[in-house]
Formats: sequence, structure tokens, C-alpha cells
Amino acid sequence: MDPVLTPVTLAKLRQPRPYPALSLVMPTHRREPDNTQDPVRLRNLIAEAEKAVHEDPAVSRERRADVLDQLRRAEAEIDLVHAEDGLVVFVAPGEHHVWSVAREVPERVVLADTFLTRNLVAAQAAEQPYWVLAVAADRVSLWDGGAERASEHTGDGFPLSRSLEDPDAERKERIGDLPSTFQDEATRQFLREAHEKLRVVLASEPRPLYVLGSSAALALLADLGSTGPDTLTIEHGGLAAGPAASVWGAVEPVRTAREAAATATVVAELDAARGRHEYAGGIDEVWQAVKDGRMRLLAVEEHYRTVVRDEGGHLEPADAAEAGARDDMVDEIVEQALERGAEVRFVPDDSLDGRGRIAGVLRY
Repeated sequence: MDPVLTPVTLAKLRQPRPYPALSLVMPTHRREPDNTQDPVRLRNLIAEAEKAVHEDPAVSRERRADVLDQLRRAEAEIDLVHAEDGLVVFVAPGEHHVWSVAREVPERVVLADTFLTRNLVAAQAAEQPYWVLAVAADRVSLWDGGAERASEHTGDGFPLSRSLEDPDAERKERIGDLPSTFQDEATRQFLREAHEKLRVVLASEPRPLYVLGSSAALALLADLGSTGPDTLTIEHGGLAAGPAASVWGAVEPVRTAREAAATATVVAELDAARGRHEYAGGIDEVWQAVKDGRMRLLAVEEHYRTVVRDEGGHLEPADAAEAGARDDMVDEIVEQALERGAEVRFVPDDSLDGRGRIAGVLRY
């Protein structure tokens, strides 16, 4: 499986590819008995993809062999035992990518000159990622967190580590000059270096930040300067080396409370926008506003999906079996809104009761 998604990764995936760029998307299941159907469905979709590549006259023999080889490599990386709610596979000449995502996706095989990224973009936005900085005197680690898990970020200079052994400690102890660890200048310099590296990460990929550490560690880090208004500190030491589950567990209660407050703020903004006539509600109104680039804030219920068809420039409810039916329009709206600079917030189901499960605040 490919690593955690970042805006940089998504931007690269949107770039045009040599034809054919193959996108294979399918829903998966976490538990029995539903997950027993996943291997069969995957085999059928891969067979469909191979057939499409074989029968496309625009694909040369050499390129066909390349793409089918990449598809086989991608298949070997798929782990259905630990599946989440969706599988996204991209294959093109010379490359393949595989993601398991915590968001339901439609079943689809598409050949084009770009990857079908809308489901991946929506899944990444729904994950609502955050950073966790876990601080100790001898190690500072950075963690990539989401609604269901955290994983250590091993890049951008992280993790930082050092030895706490002081060759002059015995002499200092004799004369009563052995400072506490977090008053030591070497520790201050160590955390200052971590602070600077963190600011670089936040500048390139802004996210909410949670800082874990002892009270002394948090106080020293605060003295080094602000890391932005989206920073919350949690007094919990001993996690600079993980494990990931414990880091996630330490943050989760605070994150849940923060998300509840953020949802209340979003709903209040929607109500205020309605009074100013700067509001769009329901999938058709929202789609029109997104297409026109007028959406400033888009709110979507976490599990909202619907099937629609384009009827004279407007979206109408449709049956999945209808010709021209579109079953991932919500994901397409999310992708287009982000592309046009809107803020996208996924909120718990039923939070947008009476608003069509999707609504937004307009720029004008």
C-alpha cells in the first residue's frame, strides 16, 4: 500500500499521464461476513480492467504490456485482510499506486489520460488529518494522525534524538550545579531545533497540531514561540517513542471534543449565511455554486452519498442503473470545491438536518 496521502501527493496524482491511466475503485469491507465477497469482486474488476486495456486500439503493444505488468504489481500489494471502506488503485505506464481508504467509494474501472482522483481527495478530506508532536528530553517525534489511527512521520528531519549522558555530570553533582533536564541549555537547543523543523512542516502542510509531553517539556516548548492558533497541548509524557496506538489514544478525546465544537461553529455559520442570502443547500444548489467558484465553506455529512443524473444542467435524483447516473457526485463536489479554494468540513451524520445533508457558505 502507498503511504499516507499529502496535498503534494494528490497534486502529483492529478497531473496528466501517458494513455492509458487506469483507475480501479471498489468498496471493501472491514468485517465478516461482508468481506468474504471482496476477493471475488477484486478479481472481477481486475479482469474487467485487463479486458479494457487489451481491447483498446489506442494502446500499443508495448504500452499494454507495461500497464498490465504494473496492474499485476499493484494487485500483489493489495491487502484485503486489513481493508477499510474503499480501495483505490491507479496504474499507468511505469507506475502503480494502491490505497485503502476509510470512506465508501463506488465500483469503477476507468481508462483516461488522468487518474480518477475525486474519491481519493474526498477520502483524504474526510479523514481530517492532524499532526501530533510528542516531546521528551531525548526524543521528539512527529505523528500523522486521523480519525482512526496515527502513524509516525519519518521525514523533514523527524524524529530527532540525542543522548542524555553528561560526561561532566559527576563534577556538577559534587558542587550542586546539576540542573533539571528541561533547564539545561543542551535540552533547550535540542527542542529549539525540533521547533524549527516543525514550523517548516506546518508551513508546507498546515493542520491542527497536538503537542504531547510532560508539563516541563510543554513549558519549555511554549517559551520557544507559537506554532499557530490551531495548536493544543496535552500533558502526557512518555510517548515520544510511541507506540502509535497510544499516541492516537492520548489525542482522541481532545480531538473529539474539538471536532464537536467545530461542527457547532459550522452549523452556526450556515445559519448566519442563510440570513445574509449567502447560502446554498442541497446537492444541486451546492453543485451550481461550486462550479461557479462561489463556495467559501462546504459542509458535508460524513456518510452522505447519492445517485444523480445531469438534467439540463441541474442534478436530479436517479437510479444507479440509469444511463448517465453518477454515483460519486458528492466526492466530485468535494474535489472541485477544494480545487477552487473552498474550505471543506465533514460533519457527523444528521448535523445538517433540514439542509439536504450538504450545504455551504457562499463568497457572494
